[in-house]
Amino acid sequence: MHTPNSPVFSDQQVADYLLQHPEFFEHHAELLAKVQLRSGHDQRVISLQERQAQLLREKNRALELRIAEMVRHSSENASIAHKVHRWSCALAAVPDARALPHVISEGLQREFDVPQVAVRVWQVAGPFMGLPFTLGVSEDAKAFATSLTMPFCGPNLGFEPTTWLPRPDEVQSLALLTLREGPNDSQTPAFGLLVLGSPDPLRFDATMGTEFLARIAEQASAALARLRVGGGGN
Repeated sequence: MHTPNSPVFSDQQVADYLLQHPEFFEHHAELLAKVQLRSGHDQRVISLQERQAQLLREKNRALELRIAEMVRHSSENASIAHKVHRWSCALAAVPDARALPHVISEGLQREFDVPQVAVRVWQVAGPFMGLPFTLGVSEDAKAFATSLTMPFCGPNLGFEPTTWLPRPDEVQSLALLTLREGPNDSQTPAFGLLVLGSPDPLRFDATMGTEFLARIAEQASAALARLRVGGGGN
């Protein structure tokens, strides 16, 4: 019974004492059986040992879910990496550089189920001037492409590149991938832009990771460099 002269301990002080003196329950083992707690799932009264076992089971379930999620992401990443590799090999096998923009677009649609794809390239060598993939690009669009230091993903805000897609009115979200030689920064001028469009507003969300899109941009840039002056295209 508490009296005016009895010491008063806070919950934290009791907890600290037990942490600092783990032998307490060795000396008072009978308390383990006597302590009664409320179950975390219902109003049953259970023993301390049972509650501890319950907490361990919940912790194990949480760890199992986390591991399953990690395995799922690993499997998805491996699948995407395989598709990028297969698509890259197809680009390397194209004998006529004029066919590269079509092969790039068709491959992305097939491998990644992208509904609409468009490619535009500028600063091309003489034999490629005037081909469809070089037309309809304003100076503003070229400057915008150069300003992007990473793939843009987000809603269709009426960017000019959206009009390059076959059915621009259907596009709700898009990804814009700058094509450039060398480092992917604004100090390296863009020589093209790859546009991915979808009627799904969440397909290219602003919060999505862009690592694989950046790899796709690098692979497309390396392939399309054949179209540029001194690029060695056929």
